[in-house]
Amino acid sequence: MKVVILGLSITSSWGNGHATNYRALARALAERGDELLFLERDVPWYAAHRDLPAPPWGETVLYDSPAALDAHRAAAAAADLVIVGSFVPEGVEVAEWALRHAGGAVAFYDIDTPVTLEKLAHGDHEYLHPRAVPRFDLYLSFTAGPALAQLSERYGARRPEAFFCFVDPEAYRPLAAEPLWELTYLGTYSSGRQPGLHELLVEPALSDPELRAVVAGPMYPPELAWPANVERIEHLPPGEHPGFYCAGDWTLNITRPEMRALGHSPSVRLFEAAACGVPIISDTWPGIEAVLEPGREIVLAERREDVLAALARPAADRRAIGAAARERVLAEHTAQRRVERLHELVGVPA
Repeated sequence: MKVVILGLSITSSWGNGHATNYRALARALAERGDELLFLERDVPWYAAHRDLPAPPWGETVLYDSPAALDAHRAAAAAADLVIVGSFVPEGVEVAEWALRHAGGAVAFYDIDTPVTLEKLAHGDHEYLHPRAVPRFDLYLSFTAGPALAQLSERYGARRPEAFFCFVDPEAYRPLAAEPLWELTYLGTYSSGRQPGLHELLVEPALSDPELRAVVAGPMYPPELAWPANVERIEHLPPGEHPGFYCAGDWTLNITRPEMRALGHSPSVRLFEAAACGVPIISDTWPGIEAVLEPGREIVLAERREDVLAALARPAADRRAIGAAARERVLAEHTAQRRVERLHELVGVPA
């Protein structure tokens, strides 16, 4: 299958979760013998923080404006599938280009569905215009559940498909690591997530000075005060994620409020940690039980007391939860499974 992807970034994971998904997808496509052209807008923010400037799967080309995409019209016309991702700069124009020049199926890959729906509801067309939604052959949605009905009934999406984020099991797996922390958290700063992070990590750290915790990720305001037993790491490239997860007893998952409200929106960090066999403590949201089974494959928490109770569980319980989550994720949420589904949707034999 020939595939063209116009995505936010594959060369830089700085401040975005899209890159790890695109990298895993690119690897899985290459392993199946599919041809990939990834087109990424060359923007200063990512140019200054490129941790994979030359991805080894398929071809990656940086372009400086939507007009520059015309150099790739032949590739779009020859492709079995052209994918336009969410949050692509000047995404409305980019989508129009793809719909105009693609010779095969065109899909919108929404890694931010709750954000997209909120933007569309308020007339914000930063990267997607509602007039384009009915024209896509596929709408690949990060979010399942009621979001799919909204996309179909309100915006006319013809084939909305639950297409969760996923993990590359070659990159994310259990590692022997020196135990450094009881509780870890990996994520870019978000004002919406910060109250949950405060309740489920900062408050437990304040109540137990012996607890060793860490928060890794960029863009946290410098004025934020952290307890003495909470370490800060500004940025971790994806290659260091597995070692980070495996150096903690538990890892914490915090969901953006838009995604909590809509539900059915597992984050890529959830799958990454699970693939590493690390047990997860997560905030609660509708549909999480369809992804990982509470109590057996994941522990849910609403208050600091829930976190402290999880941290006090025997090591055998902790290992069993991590192992069960890893088994589930490897069976259902790998890049290979998503590529298989793409072949089914497009009608090209895998």
